Amino acid sequence: MDASHKNDAEQKALWNGTAGRAWVDAQDALDRMFRPMEELLVKEVAARPRAGVLDVGCGTGSTTLSAKREVGAEGQCVGVDISEPMIDRARSRAQRDGTQVTFICADAALHPFERASFDLIFSRFGVMFFSEPVRAFENLRRAARDGADLCCIVWRSPGENRFMTTAERAAAPMLPNIPARDPNAPGQFALADPNRVRGILEQSGWADIEIVPLDVECSFPQADLERYVTRLGPVGRLLNDVDEHTKARVTAAVLPAFSQFVHGATVRFDAACWWVRAAARGTP
Repeated sequence: MDASHKNDAEQKALWNGTAGRAWVDAQDALDRMFRPMEELLVKEVAARPRAGVLDVGCGTGSTTLSAKREVGAEGQCVGVDISEPMIDRARSRAQRDGTQVTFICADAALHPFERASFDLIFSRFGVMFFSEPVRAFENLRRAARDGADLCCIVWRSPGENRFMTTAERAAAPMLPNIPARDPNAPGQFALADPNRVRGILEQSGWADIEIVPLDVECSFPQADLERYVTRLGPVGRLLNDVDEHTKARVTAAVLPAFSQFVHGATVRFDAACWWVRAAARGTP
């Protein structure tokens, strides 16, 4: 198995296993945490009439459902994610709300989308996990109509996102097997280097590329902090495989490290992101 296929398999296993289930369980808190980004992307949906919108890495569907409310009955909205647990939750939410959207459980890098079928392709933290990003964005480019927009929000560097790395830094003395962050491997910070992002988009056929800093204040209830620490991210994944004593010891050490972000009943932090825009020009 070559490296790209190995990474593909690892991502599929991760997001269909404990990580995917943890995101489903934390849906409400995560939707609240990342709502400012959702609102920014919905403004892109509203910027001009949209006949077809694709949400890449749609997770449990909040962004897709918001996009559908903006485009109205005539617009088509599709959400795609590799995680079956998250797509199942997204479909349940759409059914509950009576919203006519399509959710596809598939790898967006490989799925045979109908050619030239979308005039907006967007993503909130969903495009950093491709093992071969050029291949993935080429596939998305084929799905874009001439003149379509690409709008993605991705993380900047770990050093600029101290909240996102607090748990692993605090837990490192007790969990020495926390994997190191590889900036070129699929993962949260895989698109932190704007030069790399530009190169990927240029190679995959996108034009009019813009990459600008985006700093957003995010928040969620303090009551959800322990679940965030013990279920999500590298530390949360490792805690699934340790005994209860170790889990309690790590949790007791890690939670105080977040004190700078706790303000009464609310956790607040600044998310350092890139706002990535590009356009489809001509026929791919």
